Amino acid sequence: MPQRASTRRLAVLALVAVLLGGCSQPKSSSAAGDVEKPSIRVAILTTVDLAPLWLAQEGGYFKAEGLDVQTDVGASGQDTLTRMASGQDDIALSTYTLFFLAKSSGAADVKLVTDGTSASPRSNEVVTVPNSPVKTVNDLDGKRIAISSKNAASDVLTRSVMRDHGIDPGRVQWVAMPLPDMSTALAQGRVDAAYQPEPFLTQAAKTAGAYPVIDAASGSTQNFPLTGYGATAKWVQDHPKTLRAFQRAMLNATHAAVDRARIEPLVVRNARVDRDIASLMVMPAFGSILDARRIQRVPDLLQQLGVVQTRIDASSMIAPQTGTG
Repeated sequence: MPQRASTRRLAVLALVAVLLGGCSQPKSSSAAGDVEKPSIRVAILTTVDLAPLWLAQEGGYFKAEGLDVQTDVGASGQDTLTRMASGQDDIALSTYTLFFLAKSSGAADVKLVTDGTSASPRSNEVVTVPNSPVKTVNDLDGKRIAISSKNAASDVLTRSVMRDHGIDPGRVQWVAMPLPDMSTALAQGRVDAAYQPEPFLTQAAKTAGAYPVIDAASGSTQNFPLTGYGATAKWVQDHPKTLRAFQRAMLNATHAAVDRARIEPLVVRNARVDRDIASLMVMPAFGSILDARRIQRVPDLLQQLGVVQTRIDASSMIAPQTGTG
């Protein structure tokens, strides 16, 4: 009897181990390996927005879908979009504002493939430093504000939140510079305020004593869609199975990214963020499924700010979406 009981216990433990192992590993899709292009290139930025993609790479989610995904690091969202539009890369991560501007101007026939991030509370702020003349949001009137580039998310969100508070963005001196340079420019008095997303936001607080003036993702821009993945309409048409495989992998990786313990090491290693900064920073809201009503907020705001003159229908730019099936 004791021997049989011991045997049963061992069998039960073995079954539990198999079940737990199955839950922790990505499951191979029935379509794995059945894709038009098993090896694809994704143009990216070195940003925390990439956490689900890094998890899909290192956690085996792409492999489970029969994909080998290589990344191509660009200097800006415009750079990644250009690499995708030219055919150098298959898919690109960029800001939604740039995707819609490319569509509006005819620079690229963009299809949105999967969602990337939306602004979470306190993850994107206009900041100042103690020696700046800017103390409140009303003090931004007529001052020098650092943004990453004209019509980028930094520009559009800052102008929108100023408009919400009755401040004329046309009176501001906009100073374009790379995000990593803004905390030094603030400390040296070369700008009076700056738009800072994470992890630059937490880094600026640590190195320059920066503190928030206003949450850039508040009011009209609360939970605003920031980044996503796009491809050309031709690529989407020619690679439907590859598209679905990429979407499934990103969906499953995004679900897994709710575990902060899994993504913080990826941010430290791949985005070159200090471990202490990664532990303190506010993460953006990660997403994968594209909702047309939510994404429509981006071109509508661009039109309200006069960046584009005619309405752009976001739903016409969204590629067919797939679930986990």
